[in-house]
Amino acid sequence: MVVITGVIPGSPADKAGIRAQETLISIDGHTVRDVLDYMFYAAETRLTLHIGGREERRLEIVKDEYDDLGLEFESFLMDKKQSCSNKCVFCFIDQMPPGMRETLYFKDDDARLSFLQGNYVTLTNMSQEDVDRIIAMHLNINVSVHTTNPELRCKMMHNRFAGEKLDFLWQMARAGIQLNCQIVLCPGLNDGEELRRTLTDLGAMLPNLTSVAVVPVGLSRYREGLYPLTPFTAQTAGEAIDMIEAFQAQFLSQHGTRAVFPSDEFFLLAGRPLPPAEYYEDYPQYENGVGMLRSLSDEFLAAMEDADASRLPRSVSIATGRSPYAFLKGLTETAQARFQGLRVQLYPIRNDFFGESITVTGLITGQDLIAQLKGQALGEELLLSSSMIRRDSDVFLDDLTISDVEAALGVRIRLVANDGYELLDALLGV
Repeated sequence: MVVITGVIPGSPADKAGIRAQETLISIDGHTVRDVLDYMFYAAETRLTLHIGGREERRLEIVKDEYDDLGLEFESFLMDKKQSCSNKCVFCFIDQMPPGMRETLYFKDDDARLSFLQGNYVTLTNMSQEDVDRIIAMHLNINVSVHTTNPELRCKMMHNRFAGEKLDFLWQMARAGIQLNCQIVLCPGLNDGEELRRTLTDLGAMLPNLTSVAVVPVGLSRYREGLYPLTPFTAQTAGEAIDMIEAFQAQFLSQHGTRAVFPSDEFFLLAGRPLPPAEYYEDYPQYENGVGMLRSLSDEFLAAMEDADASRLPRSVSIATGRSPYAFLKGLTETAQARFQGLRVQLYPIRNDFFGESITVTGLITGQDLIAQLKGQALGEELLLSSSMIRRDSDVFLDDLTISDVEAALGVRIRLVANDGYELLDALLGV
């Protein structure tokens, strides 16, 4: 039962006479606890709603399939977001400096957000009832596996239930639920033979295993008192790629899919060229940084064929993390060779805020941009990846805004998504 906070005018609920502050008890006899129940049971064309308030009543509603009823609730989930009960040895939130905004320290581990927004969950917050509901509703889910060794999983997550909760994974696979999985790989813990065990176990779930992303652990300078982890080297990154690609060959031969993919960062760390587009199949783990750079490169080169260069000459700058610097340098040099009058200055930003071992672009802060770009030649615009900015805002991780950085550097900032066409447009001023 959830409280209705508003009713959209003209909606089916409004026409049925439902009002704010009444409660939604059930749909077609199914108790409504949260947004999953609401979305699943309200999809039909003919519904019976049990409404509570001053007096309980049942209302018959007819609507088009999947049309929204028009009810509004206090929160999107219609419930509190579930926080993580683990203390994973690699958790980046535990490696953040003090004094940042409170929302940055919240660890969510909510299975509903896995279905609705693509978040990854560890299963440790889930009950058998939750799993039964996922199976009954045929919901796909994203799971942070990390290892299929129960004892090691307990150790890595600092949660005594983490190992036994793996049974939920097997239950969902047997029921035909499509699973995307991720492994945060930590040298000396879940790599090597432990990774071999994990990929062997996950491979047994094919074809219900949609994909697995393997990403390297990120280590900030704020690790005092935390489990001693070491970063990947060129050699160990290469060894991880080699093992993953051996499993890819096996899965491709047996099931027609590579299924498991190393993130782009492994190739950058190992100093190896990025694989071709077909390596990534249909990019199932794009949001996990798998194939992002290949996609960007291919789009960028395709965009140059029909580019609008009418606004040249033009001079711009790009600030990027140190790991993709050489990759972006290659793209910008190609563009400058093609378009006479285009001048691009590329700046690799050292991450002083989180520590020099953090080399990805998305964790660059406003203060590091200001400190390292002050007085530099920035041209007409400074191009920044939109990954540096909190979603649906203009704020960097350190709470500086785009306007703050523009004022400090005296240059206009243009945000660019991870899209080759958009990047070339930004370079050319389109």
